[in-house]
Amino acid sequence: MPPMNLLSINNLSKAYGAKKLFNKISFGINYGEKVALVAKNGSGKTTLFKILKGIEIADEGDVTFRKDITIGFLDQNFTFDENASIQHLIDTADNKFVRAIREYDDVIKLSETSTDPKVADRLEESLNQMNLIDAWDYEKNIVEILSRLEIRDNTQIVKTLSGGQKKRVALALTLINRPSLIIMDEPTNHLDIDMIEWLENYLQDASLSILLVTHDRYFLDEVCDKIIEIDNYKLYEYNGNFDYYLEKKAEREQISDAEIDKARNLYRKEVVWVRKMPKARGTKSKSRVDAFYEIEKKAKQKRVEKKIELTVKMERMGSKIVELHNITKNYPNKAILTEPFTYTFIPGEKIGVVGKNGVGKTTLLNIIQGKETVDAGKVSLGDTIVFGYYSQGGMIINNDKRIIEIVQDIADYIPLANGTSLSASQLLTRFNFTPSVQFSYAHTLSGGEKRRLFLLTVLMKNPNFLILDEPTNDLDIVTLQTLEDFLEEFKGCVLIVSHDRYFIDRLVDHTFVLEGDGAIKDFPGNYTEYREWKANKKDEKFPELKIEIPVIEKIVSDEKPKTETPAKKLSYKTQRELEILEKEIPTLEEKKRTLEEKLASGITEYNEIQKISDELKLLSKDLDEKSTRWLEIQEEV
Repeated sequence: MPPMNLLSINNLSKAYGAKKLFNKISFGINYGEKVALVAKNGSGKTTLFKILKGIEIADEGDVTFRKDITIGFLDQNFTFDENASIQHLIDTADNKFVRAIREYDDVIKLSETSTDPKVADRLEESLNQMNLIDAWDYEKNIVEILSRLEIRDNTQIVKTLSGGQKKRVALALTLINRPSLIIMDEPTNHLDIDMIEWLENYLQDASLSILLVTHDRYFLDEVCDKIIEIDNYKLYEYNGNFDYYLEKKAEREQISDAEIDKARNLYRKEVVWVRKMPKARGTKSKSRVDAFYEIEKKAKQKRVEKKIELTVKMERMGSKIVELHNITKNYPNKAILTEPFTYTFIPGEKIGVVGKNGVGKTTLLNIIQGKETVDAGKVSLGDTIVFGYYSQGGMIINNDKRIIEIVQDIADYIPLANGTSLSASQLLTRFNFTPSVQFSYAHTLSGGEKRRLFLLTVLMKNPNFLILDEPTNDLDIVTLQTLEDFLEEFKGCVLIVSHDRYFIDRLVDHTFVLEGDGAIKDFPGNYTEYREWKANKKDEKFPELKIEIPVIEKIVSDEKPKTETPAKKLSYKTQRELEILEKEIPTLEEKKRTLEEKLASGITEYNEIQKISDELKLLSKDLDEKSTRWLEIQEEV
């Protein structure tokens, strides 16, 4: 049986005036597929979602949803009744679970006073429907989702919620409704890392079908099995994880550039012939002319755009940077830092800051910059320190100004690290704002492009201490990779608050951990290393932080190399267990593949889908346990 198609997009095109977003793109989503959409900021990701939702109209092409499905949209910009409570939003949800429960309640009441056989038939049908969709657990699932997203007070009125709280309510309502197809735009924004990890596990359910935009590469790898990319107005598909996508994208770009180079060389020769060609053309000439126009079209295609070049100058940094001496900070209704914290920053270190929402991460950043006072202790800044603060809120942009004017208001010329300087226009070009875009008004920029412009203005001030508060929100993956490369080489201090585990893992030397207990703890490693330590040794103190100082000269040691410890022999019982596991694990993996293929085959019978999904969950758990035990035995060898 062919896969059950939930969404088909055929030859879809969209442009705003001269700004083309995508041209004749086609793709589909099948039952159980989890697809990530990636593209540079301004390439039309959000516009595509608006077309799917019916808010925007495509210039050409078709969007077709399967008739019998429900669709859940999680937008960047969502609207609620501002005067409604969270509980009211939940109670007024219209989904298959609510409808089934209402029908069941109605027919139960009716059966208490009626002996009509039709009522008995209706009750049986209602029970079957409740069992079919597992509506009995609807209330339990609501409690689970709200709890995991830390929505604790359902009586709160929407207009009293922060932007982050509203985003979590929108996500909760989307998940509670359990639609056939979930379409999500940056679902991890405004979630802390614990929430993101829970959401990853939730979305891995084989019965869920998903199309999402995300910049979070760990999240993408955990959730999605296919990546589609809009690049240079076209759409490309990659069946694999993020590393596979990068590899195949690089291959595609290399082939494309080679083809363009070849076409340009041939075009240069053919254009001379076309210009000299006599007006009287035979059949042979006409075919050559037709071929020429095809070559011309290929030759005039864009080559792969270069990465953004972040090469601004850094102000000289003295020996004294920032010193925190026994600082504490609390609010009347909330304890942030009750245990005195002392730390002296050193040149070149990169520190991550992690913790749940509301534990005081942004407060700590403000204290370091002198934007908030401390209750006790002292913050001492070096005379040469220049902060560059990339905040969650972004910059306040005058939408009636042209992009180049926004940059020129800061400086007409910007010094670079190599001693040269760039004009405002040249710097914008390096940040992938082409000359034609630079004279557009700010209101024409996408959300991601505005964040990129904000990053440019922060770096223009030549900071030597960068403070980045959720820098990955709304930036495309290309910009993120460039920012990571820049920060790796940056010689000043960097302090990063981010829920993007990949971003933190790649960059930081150690991590300030705020666990909500009024203390800041310094862990000697990145976020993933901290999580692994916490899972295994949560009752122990943090290991000692060791800052490695680079050795200039090679030190020759007279010590003899240590002999390797001989491998430990396993007991008979453990050896036998290992042999059994090595037989069972491949069998379980094969069974798992078979079940996943059945789900992806397009079966439509709900009972069968549910049966396979339940079997797959149990099998996956068994496989995880056996694989973990196999790894534990390997560590004993």
